[in-house]
Amino acid sequence: MAAPETAAPETAGRSPSVTKFWDEYDTLLADLDGVVYEGKNAIEPAPRVINHLQDAGVKVAYVTNNSSRSPETVAAQIASFGIPTTAKQVVGSAKVGVDLLATLIPPASKVLVVGGEGLREAVIDGGFELVNSCDDSPAAVIQGFAPDVAWNDLAEASYSIQNGAKWVATNQDWTIPREKGMAPGNGTLVSAVHTAVGILPPVAGKPEPRIFHYAVEVTGAEKALFVGDRIDTDITGANRAGIDSVLVLTGVSGRKEVLGIKPEGRPKFIINDLSELLAKYEAPVATKRGYKCGKTLVELLGNKVRVIDGDPKSVHALRAACAVIYNSELPIYALDVEPALYE
Repeated sequence: MAAPETAAPETAGRSPSVTKFWDEYDTLLADLDGVVYEGKNAIEPAPRVINHLQDAGVKVAYVTNNSSRSPETVAAQIASFGIPTTAKQVVGSAKVGVDLLATLIPPASKVLVVGGEGLREAVIDGGFELVNSCDDSPAAVIQGFAPDVAWNDLAEASYSIQNGAKWVATNQDWTIPREKGMAPGNGTLVSAVHTAVGILPPVAGKPEPRIFHYAVEVTGAEKALFVGDRIDTDITGANRAGIDSVLVLTGVSGRKEVLGIKPEGRPKFIINDLSELLAKYEAPVATKRGYKCGKTLVELLGNKVRVIDGDPKSVHALRAACAVIYNSELPIYALDVEPALYE
């Protein structure tokens, strides 16, 4: 059966719009950190939800900017949460980064790697020769995150780039969610090298479309839905790639960020956690002065965004408020948004 017509917050219609995701989509593409797990711990109820989808025949793959570990290692961690997973389901920025590298340098060239074992393995699998020093005259530097990346690694990369080596970054994530909180990500390390060399590298991972297109290719998706927790990489990247996006509020980006985000980072759907992928999704519908979602009404009164009815802390209120703000002729800085919507 065809799915009922859905509506994004910025294009909601005038009658109730409810969809069941898997009437419309055949593939789930999911980020990992902040969506499926946080450090070594699963984010509930991700294991139950993903198992349910896989059992129902939905294709599942994971699109991650983490290049420090091999797809086999990542798949083993996901499987440890009780989710049957193969390495082929893990689409990482290491493989995509090496593919990008191959367009810049000759086959079998010397490559200096700043990053983890997963990135080194991908470089070897790509037919390149690993080197560790600028003294080896590498043709390129590929940079990814690893917890043990040290000053000397960044220095050798900087020297090599200054000597003419091509430079590719697997990703530019500024932070990584960990059990203790947010930690610096690869973007901070790339920035350190950038400060030394004065140029920026092409990026293989999210938010660039390349990694999303590769994920669609390897899964054979006809209609993919991407779920992520970061607006700057996940949602923006999926939007650039032409893939419908879901923001899940279990990771980096929160209510305040999604309320104020510019058009390129606006998700089609907003959910609290992955359990809502198994429920009917209620999109906002236009009213005389605002938008209603479920039983919650949010209106624009002059320049004031106010919850007229319902719980301002609910996800329904957030969806309705996003619709009001996204459709307002006033920029976010000119709007007086009810604090309960984002605090």
